[in-house]
Amino acid sequence: MAPVPNRPSTLGTPRLGDWTMATLRFRGGKPLWGGVRVGGRKNAAVAVLPAALLASEPVRLDNLPRNVDVATSIALLRALGARVVRDGRGAVWVDGAGLARTAVEPMLAGRLRASAYLLGVLVARCGEAEVPLPGGCDIGARPIDQHIKGLRAMGAEVEVAHGIVSAKAARLRAAHIYLDVTSVGSTINLMLAASRAEGVTIIENAAKEPHVVDVATLLQAMGVPVVGAGTDAIKVRGTAVAHGCEHVIIPDEIEAATYLIAAAGTAGEVTVDGVIPRHLEPVSAKLREAGVEVQEWGEAIRVRGPLRPRAIHIKTLPYPGFPTDAQQPMTALLARADGASTVTENIWEDRFRFVEGLRQMGARIRVEGRTARVDGVARLSGAAVDATDLRGAAALALAALFAAGETELRRAEHLDRGYEGFVEKMTSLGADVRRVGADGAHGPEDLDRDGAERLDVEHGAEPRRRAAAAEG
Repeated sequence: MAPVPNRPSTLGTPRLGDWTMATLRFRGGKPLWGGVRVGGRKNAAVAVLPAALLASEPVRLDNLPRNVDVATSIALLRALGARVVRDGRGAVWVDGAGLARTAVEPMLAGRLRASAYLLGVLVARCGEAEVPLPGGCDIGARPIDQHIKGLRAMGAEVEVAHGIVSAKAARLRAAHIYLDVTSVGSTINLMLAASRAEGVTIIENAAKEPHVVDVATLLQAMGVPVVGAGTDAIKVRGTAVAHGCEHVIIPDEIEAATYLIAAAGTAGEVTVDGVIPRHLEPVSAKLREAGVEVQEWGEAIRVRGPLRPRAIHIKTLPYPGFPTDAQQPMTALLARADGASTVTENIWEDRFRFVEGLRQMGARIRVEGRTARVDGVARLSGAAVDATDLRGAAALALAALFAAGETELRRAEHLDRGYEGFVEKMTSLGADVRRVGADGAHGPEDLDRDGAERLDVEHGAEPRRRAAAAEG
């Protein structure tokens, strides 16, 4: 068997060029019926991948979604010298033993907000890090000042110059950190840094989102004591050595919410499987308020949509409030509700850019600051519209399913960042949608070979040992 492949430090995300400027073409007005299964949570996956570098042994990750953000995360790790392979059972192994660099590839970092997690990981493990200011969706100011504040409290010297964040620390020390704002990114980053710090670090006003808990679960499996994840105070006892482990990534409740809302808006009936219903309670509650029938059991949720939803009011809040990532798809649903709704976005100030696309489809929406007034219309009409960001693309795709006639959604490659097999799953539910790219049909289904190179290994075997045996 061939050894685990080494990748050059300049590796980019393969085949991303094929996915740029993609277009989805819809013929709307058809109810969605059937069942669909969601994959692993994207926001958890892009955090646990860098977290795995803290271990001295390989880490096995199950339920890792195949999307562009995950492929970019894998490319970032490989560019640093880590080995990332997919075994014959679909799991992904991360082996950071060969980590050779502490400077993160700028081109890749510019594509992904989660590249900031490498700041905490690299300074904790290697004593230094150079990470470009992260990219991601353009939905408003996304500073990393709380990340920097926490690292400085743990004894790191941190400077920001020419778009690069540089951090150095011979050894991080425990600190009592109060976050000025509840931030998922800074909570996770400081947990990762604290895992190697001397003593017990306390993070107060911490984020409570499920993927924060998922990262804490991984750290615990690696031998790092973490207490309080899911509350506003998290304690992390640093350890000099973290060991390898196996970890299953939690289901993606935003992907699930997207399909639930799609079914509700088409007056269809869809069962979404492989979910944790508790994580979806804010969305389920608002769907019920809008007149949607919602049933929950085990790891599944079924919705049955009315002919026309009722108008409701939504305010996004940190978990367990209504999630900001579900706001845009829900706004698309309310565009055809009976009555006037209001949507207040309390997390990101520039998350209504997609509204112009809805207006082109006949929606009556007026945005004033962080609040959108949505006067529902009986019917949306197909149009040619442009996606502006990941969840905005999802909102316009749902509106295209709700609308009469044909819709052309341009810049649909935004969907690839957070959804695996979006077109295929929607088609399986009866949607009339197809994808076209610059030179034909393309999509993130190629990520099995491009995002994480396959390597057939025995179940439970660890790649580095098998590679050594193959070489010997």
